[in-house]
Amino acid sequence: LSWVLDQQGIYYDASRPSELEEILQSVAFDEQVIARAETLRARIVNEGITKYNVGHVNWQRPEIGSRRLILVPGQVESDASIQYGTTEVSKNIDLLRKVRENNPDAYIVYKPHPDVVAGLRARGQGEDEAEALCDQLVTDVSMHELLEAVDEVHLLTSLTGFEALLRKKAVTCYGQPFYAGWGLTHDIYPVN
Repeated sequence: LSWVLDQQGIYYDASRPSELEEILQSVAFDEQVIARAETLRARIVNEGITKYNVGHVNWQRPEIGSRRLILVPGQVESDASIQYGTTEVSKNIDLLRKVRENNPDAYIVYKPHPDVVAGLRARGQGEDEAEALCDQLVTDVSMHELLEAVDEVHLLTSLTGFEALLRKKAVTCYGQPFYAGWGLTHDIYPVN
């Protein structure tokens, strides 16, 4: 359970500034705050904390030689972050097509959104074609385990990208999540 309070906007709406953006652009953080943040980052990573602490199957990185392993996390297509944070690509299946097109030699792992897998939210339009575009589809593997093993994460606006950045992984954004546009990610459709 989480609550986000923002008097100016909200982190998932790329169409207008949020309080978080204002803080990041205007506050000078001292060394003590930066050290505390690094301690927190390390603890989150070391304890395997993610937004969705689900998945019980032990997963191993496949033997793929020098091929890059890219994780593509699915999202709930009706979520506000898709509505307010994407432009050109806004469906999971279209994201998978673009990732495959842009990375023909990569090993692509697709993980549908846990709420979709659990039947709590609707499957994305055309998402039943995902297996034809990826090398492996995983459902019951923890995000922490996947993030530890992959080389890159390609996504729309998923918080998985932020979790990947915490783990110092390369992140490519096809949408405009709050962590895009700061020089930390490769932004296919740059933030205006």
